[in-house]
Amino acid sequence: MKSLRKELEDRGLLYQISNEKMFELYDKWWESFYCGFDPTADSLHLWNFIGFMVAVHFMRRWNKYIALTWGATGMIGDPGWKDAERTFLSEDDLIKNDKAISKQITWILDNLKSFTWEDFMFGFVNNKDFYTDMWYLDFLREVWKYITVNVMMSKDTVKKRIEDPSKSISYTEFSYMLLQGYDFSKLYKDNWLRLQIGGQDQWWNLVTGTEIIRKKYEAETFALTWPLITDSTWKKFGKSEWNAIWLEKNKTSPYEVYQYFMNTADADLERYLKMLTLIETEEIEGIVKKHMQHPEDREWQKLLAYKVVEIIHGTSEADLAVKISDFMFASNDRVSVLKSLTDSEIDTFKNAMWGFKYEWENLFETIVKSGLESSNSNARNSVSSGAIFINEQKVDDFNFDVDSAFINDRVLLLRKWKKNFRIITK
Repeated sequence: MKSLRKELEDRGLLYQISNEKMFELYDKWWESFYCGFDPTADSLHLWNFIGFMVAVHFMRRWNKYIALTWGATGMIGDPGWKDAERTFLSEDDLIKNDKAISKQITWILDNLKSFTWEDFMFGFVNNKDFYTDMWYLDFLREVWKYITVNVMMSKDTVKKRIEDPSKSISYTEFSYMLLQGYDFSKLYKDNWLRLQIGGQDQWWNLVTGTEIIRKKYEAETFALTWPLITDSTWKKFGKSEWNAIWLEKNKTSPYEVYQYFMNTADADLERYLKMLTLIETEEIEGIVKKHMQHPEDREWQKLLAYKVVEIIHGTSEADLAVKISDFMFASNDRVSVLKSLTDSEIDTFKNAMWGFKYEWENLFETIVKSGLESSNSNARNSVSSGAIFINEQKVDDFNFDVDSAFINDRVLLLRKWKKNFRIITK
């Protein structure tokens, strides 16, 4: 296995480090490190997945990963590069989100273990526990005395909000970096944890922690960041026409994740394969050379899409995403495919193709309910023009019996023209 530094560099996952000595330490194994997650939603998204893959490379070298959920700092909100203060979440929402994120990380790591046969050491901490019995005066003595206001004012994310007269920053958000810094010092003191990793935009929050530890405990700790990613069109990674790509399957289906990566531009393919899969970088370079000989086949976009879905959702979901994609874009006998599906696979197909459950609708009502037309009169016009197909047969009868057309009395394929599909179930 190559050195950790070379691994992260080769994969484009290294942006900043506070000290090169960190790599010597974490290449020797059995160290702990952590990454914080803001529980502003009940799921992580693809943006978080980049950092998750950074953590995986540390864990593959037998280091222990601590996923810290910001139950306390999440009540405040990181000013980051935002123009205005965040809306506060309720404590109940933060607790719910914390549990959901912890469950999600556990699932992904257990899933990775199932097909890589590698063990991963990890655990969870909620920083709300750090402040349960702390008074404000304790915080001033334990944290604030080690970081000057001058230093805090000089940080880009704070300066931007202060210097622009149309924006402002509350004292609450101004204190955020101190809370995150205290998290690091608390984990160092209690767990001998010496590294925090985060995105490029978290750098100042990370080094606030190393500075508190240096002054308070006369010890050296480390910070590492990965780069902020945009695609070749400067669009933020992890966004699509339906907005954020979530890692929770009920928010973004495995098929939607698969399709997102199937649409990867050729210019982004090598970078994404290196950052988001465990394929060896030398093999990826050969893959990209082959891809450029016949880019129209999108053979390696398929590989990228499959590997990402496999890590997030498991091999069976990745296989099913391929099956759905082939069904929609390559299958010559879709009816036979539908006949072969299990009930749970049919439900997955239905969700991926914006289907619904049949409730005795007539032909025009079925077309409208599917969203393929906006009114019964438009549905009638589509049938008249030969645009509507049920189970791959053109429908030209206004009185077509939808109920009797269900395959095995459980599933029906509705299509408008060539590419607009809906799966309907009983």
